[in-house]
Amino acid sequence: MIKEGDWVKIYFNERKWFVVRAMKGRELHTDEGIINLSDVLKAEYGGSVRTHLGVEALISKPSLEDIVFRAFRRKTQVIYPKDIASIIVRAGIGPGSRVVEAGTGSGVLTAFLAFYVRPNGEVYTYDISYGHQKIAKKNLRGLGLNVNVHFIIGDVRKTIHQKEVDAVILDLPDPWNAVKNVASSLRGGGRFVCFLPTYNQVEKAVEAIREAGFIHVESVELLERRIKAKRGETRPEFLMRGHTGFLVFSTKP
Repeated sequence: MIKEGDWVKIYFNERKWFVVRAMKGRELHTDEGIINLSDVLKAEYGGSVRTHLGVEALISKPSLEDIVFRAFRRKTQVIYPKDIASIIVRAGIGPGSRVVEAGTGSGVLTAFLAFYVRPNGEVYTYDISYGHQKIAKKNLRGLGLNVNVHFIIGDVRKTIHQKEVDAVILDLPDPWNAVKNVASSLRGGGRFVCFLPTYNQVEKAVEAIREAGFIHVESVELLERRIKAKRGETRPEFLMRGHTGFLVFSTKP
């Protein structure tokens, strides 16, 4: 059964679905009608609920991606799943990993890092903005992922307090100014990842990373295109999520 405070996905169709918390006395207003969320508490995942107009919606259990990208409050640009997945895999992040991240932003990448380092790993997330971290804290608290995250108001270009960490991930406009601090923070074999929007930034970052002695330096761009799958009409979609940013990966010897 669905309990009060649980996250639920209210699904009308592929283009129209919502992620909310099931709470007594609250309502979800849609163009298909109003759903009383108290009614959701009487259902089960896989069941359904009707709006006040009689339109049926399915109830399913949302994924972490669903919640983060549909329900998080956002005040900054975010890193998309295609890039997050590559960061997690290429940086070798898993249970027990110790990871430094900057900047926190709205906490989207932070949430995925916290999810994958559980149960005994640690995420140290830096941002120079108190306002950003306040939003991120609230977002992660709603998922119960704030327990192993340390929110730090600070500038990694000036100092990184943690040592012997497994990975450092920077979403900053000038990561080359933090390379020396990153090198002193990482353990041997630790991974360094930069997320950057332009070619000029990639070039400058890669030069600084190589000069600092990092190895396996690689720059990539990931593109994602959906496929319209329908009998007799299967083809790539006309619209796609193209450039979101470049990823620079490297390893401390």
